[in-house]
Order: sequence, then C-alpha cells, then structure tokens
Amino acid sequence: MANSTALLLLSLALCFLPSLAQFSFGQQGSGQPLLSQRRLGYRSQCQLERLAALEPTRRVPSEAGFTEYFDQFHEQLQCAGVVAYRRTIQPRGLVLPYYSNAPKLVYIIQGRGISGTVIPGCPESFQSLRQSFEQQWEEEVESQSQRFRDEHQKVQFFREGDVLAYTAGLANWVYNNGEVPIIAIAVADTSSNANQLDRQHRQFLLAGRERRSQEQSAQAEERIQQQKGNNLLSGFELELLAEALGVDKEVVRKIQNLNDDNRGDIVRVEKGLQTLEPQRRAEQEAREQEREEREETREIPCAHRLCYALGATYCTLKNRQNIANPSLADYYNPRAGRLTSLNIQKLPILRFIQLSAERGVLRRNAIQPPHWNINAHSIMYVVRGSGRLQVVGHRGRTVFDGELRQGQLLVVPQQHVVVKKAQSEQFEWISFKTNENALASHIVGKASLLRGIPVEVLMNSYRISREEARRVKFNRGNEIAIFSPRQENEELRNVLESVA
Repeated sequence: MANSTALLLLSLALCFLPSLAQFSFGQQGSGQPLLSQRRLGYRSQCQLERLAALEPTRRVPSEAGFTEYFDQFHEQLQCAGVVAYRRTIQPRGLVLPYYSNAPKLVYIIQGRGISGTVIPGCPESFQSLRQSFEQQWEEEVESQSQRFRDEHQKVQFFREGDVLAYTAGLANWVYNNGEVPIIAIAVADTSSNANQLDRQHRQFLLAGRERRSQEQSAQAEERIQQQKGNNLLSGFELELLAEALGVDKEVVRKIQNLNDDNRGDIVRVEKGLQTLEPQRRAEQEAREQEREEREETREIPCAHRLCYALGATYCTLKNRQNIANPSLADYYNPRAGRLTSLNIQKLPILRFIQLSAERGVLRRNAIQPPHWNINAHSIMYVVRGSGRLQVVGHRGRTVFDGELRQGQLLVVPQQHVVVKKAQSEQFEWISFKTNENALASHIVGKASLLRGIPVEVLMNSYRISREEARRVKFNRGNEIAIFSPRQENEELRNVLESVA
C-alpha cells in the first residue's frame, strides 16, 4: 500500500513538472516565475574609455503624443544592458495596449493618468455599468442581464513622482486623464533572462500601428526599420481571426488596422474614457488604498494555471510607488537636499523586475559625495536643472567630467566612483539601477569608507599626519549621503564652536 501511494505521488509530480516549467522563465532552478535574473554574458561590453551625456536620437510621432528613443546601440547602454526612452502623452491620449520583451521601470516626470496591466488568470475585479441620466428610466424596466456591463482587471491612478513597474510579456495601456501632457522616462532591462529573444528592445503592439520615426541618422533608421509595423492581430488570416474572436469579418478588418489608420500607437480619445474614471477621485483613491490593505491578507481565486504558478498574491501586487514626496526621503539635509530610494523592501514586485530606482534633489552648490554602486549599473536621467559630474573608473582614469542638463542621460557603470554637484537652483535626477536591491558605498561622511577605517591606517595609506587623518575622517562626519555647500558648512561649524 505504501509503495502504491509513493508511485502515485511520483506520477502526479512528473505530470505537473512540464506545466510549471514552461512558466518558470526566470532563474533556472529558482522556482520563481517571471523572475528577471540578469545574464552575465555581456561583461566585455563595459570596456568604456569615455562616457558622454546622451540625448534621444529617434522620435516616433503619434496622433496624441510621441516617443523619443535613446540610441539602444550606444556603448553605454550596451554596457548596462538596458534601453531608455521618453514618452509624451497629450491630454485624452491613450497608449494602445502592447507588451515588450523586457521588464521596465517608468518614472512620471509630469502629469497624471490611468494605467492598466493584464495578468493572465487574475480576476476582472473592476466592474462598471454604462448608463446615462436619459437611460435610467429604460434600465429600470430592463432585467439585470440585459444591461451593458463591463468587467476588467484592476486599473490604477498615477501621478507625478510615481515609479511604475512592468514585467516582460504582460500587456499594459496608459491613458492621460489630466489637463497637462504626461512626460515619462522609461528604462527596460533587455539583458534580463525574462527576455530570451535578443538584446534588442521590442514592443509588440496589440492595436494600432507604429508611425515612421523621425531619424537624425539614416544608418540608425536602417537598424531599427525591422521594429516598426502593424499590430500582432494584423498578421492572421481574416477568416481564421474572425472565427477565433466570434465576430464578423468587417470587425476584424478594423481590428487588423492594415491601411487606413495612421494615428500611431498613442491615439486621442475624443470624449475621454469616462467609464474608467470614478466620479470622485479622492473617494476612489481612499477605497483603493483600503482595498490594497485588505488584499495583502486576502487570497484571490485563480482562474488560470499561470495564476497558480505565480501564486495568487501576484494578482494583488502593487506596481506603483511615489518617490517625489519629501516625507518619504531616506536621507534629508535641509541645507543640501534629499535622496529617496526604491527597492524590493518598498515595492515587492521589483523582485520580478530586478531593477530599482533612486531620486535625488540637490540645492545649488550642494554635493552628493564620491560613491560607487556595489552591485548595479546606474542609468541617471536629469529631471530638472543641471549639475556637474565626475566619474572615475579603473586605475583612476577620469571617464566623465562635465555638465549634465535636463533631459540628458548618463550611464555610470558598476563600481565606478561618481560625485555630483548642483549648478542650478535645484538639481533633480532619477537613477535606474540594474539590481532590485542596489547598494552604494560612500567614501566620506557618516557610515562611509573613511569613517570605517582606523586613523592609523589612513595615516600610513596617504602619508599624512595624525591631525590631517582626523580631519579627512571627521570633517564631514556629521553629514550622510548629501552634503551642504562647504561655505555654509563652515559657517555652521563656526557658530557651533562659538556657542560651545
């Protein structure tokens, strides 16, 4: 009897292995579906002699916005294994549903809107009933089954300062329900194991068609020509798709969008998406927060084996976090600025993305002291203002020494030391890091390299006196991560000494 039971359990296990294996396209043997482990086969591409401030080189216009791409073939982005692009969405603009071959983080520079991600197997937890004042009397006599009812998966509001996380292969869409254009910067990790195609970033349109890009370089146009085209449904035979969708051929012709639609992948919704926008935004946000708190401990029923593979809680994972709110800062200095990090502890879905983020704000002449990223590359984008940066690589070689302005991007490779100083009244940036728990080591200040080394070691390392070693170690000892301008710091020290 015991042997029969063991054989039965073994047979069941072998039956389920293929089903689960096809969805575990993360780290082999990790058992974590959608886990985006980074491949290690591209280290040789990081032999960079010089770094340069990057700007977008390709612009793809649409009816209600445009997308600007940084050159994904540039050696800096190839080193980091990522691509970057900036998207502008006009009011009432809708980014048509699509998915891509790489996980990504998106930072909202300006504006607000609605976003939706469709996860296979998760329930359609949002329900709406379309009605108008004129229709109410008719609906009173109609049965419940006769009313037009829409059901869809969760949608969420986002605003300026939010970071949105998207996994590879899951369809998403975005709508601007605000009064100003949405401006967002996105970084996608093409070196993730979730991307098993190649290092080229690919967006798979589920509707619409991409317009021709406005190129600065004919060579770059030729390299990306293969990316543009129609939506995925346009490739199927008309009759077969009509049968699959259960609609007539005329509807399928419209869906396939072969010839007569040149709106691009960001289209204008003339009357707005009223059915997706609650009547009272504040009430909806409060209800959403309460629901998220409840869902942390509530199980969602699974309707798809992918849902079982992911775990029911994946359907309720939050994929948005604001990092512009000063009250959320990890480091704050009223005379210098603030730093806010976003990692797996604050946003658990980053476990599947394998990326993290950091937002910095420096006042004029304030400094972020020399530091290096221990386990990640850093892709830094300037949101506002300007600052001076120096980056030093292996053997003390200066690979960047210059100004970084609003709209420019710079890749700081792993273990390269960087120092930043604000030149404008306020210098703001967002850094995307290629590890969900990126760690940095600071050279000076509290909890820094110099503070952790004995004075005797500093004396012998730099051939300086004991007093000089103490000054090197402790002169910035009351500040951490961000430093106030030296003049203000000296004035404050003099005041404290006079009081003492």
